[in-house]
Amino acid sequence: MSTTVTLIYGDGIGKEVVGATRKIIDATGVDINWEVCEAGAEVFKRGIASGVPEETLDSIKRTRLVLKGPLETPVGFGEKSANVTLRKLFETYANIRPVREFPGIDTPYKGRNIDIMIVRENVEDLYAGIEHMQTPGVAQTLKLITRKGCEKICTFAFEVALAEGRKTVHCATKANIMKFSEGMMKRAFEDVAKKYPSIEAKHIIVDNCAHQMVRTPEAFDVIVTTNMNGDILSDLGSGLVGGLGFAPGANLGTGIAMFEAVHGSAPLFAGKNVINPIAVLLSGVMMLRHIGEFEAAQTIEQAVLATLEDGVYTEDVRKDAGAVSTTDFTDAIIERFGRTSDAWPKRDYKKIKLPELSNERAYVKTKIRKTVGLDVFLETTQDVDKLGADLEGIVADMPLHLKMIGSRGVKVFPSVGGL
Repeated sequence: MSTTVTLIYGDGIGKEVVGATRKIIDATGVDINWEVCEAGAEVFKRGIASGVPEETLDSIKRTRLVLKGPLETPVGFGEKSANVTLRKLFETYANIRPVREFPGIDTPYKGRNIDIMIVRENVEDLYAGIEHMQTPGVAQTLKLITRKGCEKICTFAFEVALAEGRKTVHCATKANIMKFSEGMMKRAFEDVAKKYPSIEAKHIIVDNCAHQMVRTPEAFDVIVTTNMNGDILSDLGSGLVGGLGFAPGANLGTGIAMFEAVHGSAPLFAGKNVINPIAVLLSGVMMLRHIGEFEAAQTIEQAVLATLEDGVYTEDVRKDAGAVSTTDFTDAIIERFGRTSDAWPKRDYKKIKLPELSNERAYVKTKIRKTVGLDVFLETTQDVDKLGADLEGIVADMPLHLKMIGSRGVKVFPSVGGL
């Protein structure tokens, strides 16, 4: 049966790298109906503030499957990136980023057998973008973490481990400092882990996780984390194996899947036919596995490895006389269909089972609720002791009392130890 995929070439080098990916996937013989749609810079310039036209949204609603190139947000057009719009609109709550060592690519970590899957929560946390100016000199951003969101992404991470035959899942949080928000992720992870006794579950503080990824990256298998932490760790991971040109990715939600490279549109290289398409291509391989085309996915993946092992590379990988064009690199991969490599461990891949959680709006039920206090934000240049005395006077005849005044998380009134 034919599978219909919404195909978005994107901006800058998108036409070249997505075009190469389409050609290679088609060469496997997989029956895909590519429904070409627009998003990104040119759409913004036509006055569509989201960067995504209705016909593209309609296509995605029908196909529920997207392969896309990098999208720009040109200065002066639109308020948010088209990428963010698509992820939020279709609630692709899980972002997955493989981090693997490639043959023929020289890095300080060559020979370390790095093979990590980073699973990032994709719609909550600070990246929800809920922020405002408290005062002219103080900005506030809300970090929103939900129990349901934590359970979904942690369950998803364990399902990724099962689908790929992995043995360990680390949960990276800053729960030692943010005990409610990041702490919720830690607690959800520990509860979800009980349902997967065959997989070793470990919690790690996120800064230590970054430290250990640089020191001993081969010690990690699957890492699950919150949105901003995942953004940082996944870019760190790509740096270990050769850069963003080798960083595929997928954004998945309930009944929806979008596959895209992590890198940008690189407009300075657009049209020059010199860019390595591996990041988008391996995103396409992830898409093939998602739709059950495991043989075609394996054929492409092995051909990519064989091509690199044979010393074939593009100018952005190594700028010397041996570099080939994007077009020639694409053809070189197709020529190596059927070749195998020992560079990556063979895996019996399965489709990732998406979490099925309750749809009840009151996901966390509670029997008792009570008001424990009221936070009031004040802008003032007044001395804090005078301010405290004034506020105590204001509430003197109310069923309230002033507990404390804090500034940036530090108690400043009543004074502590004379400070």
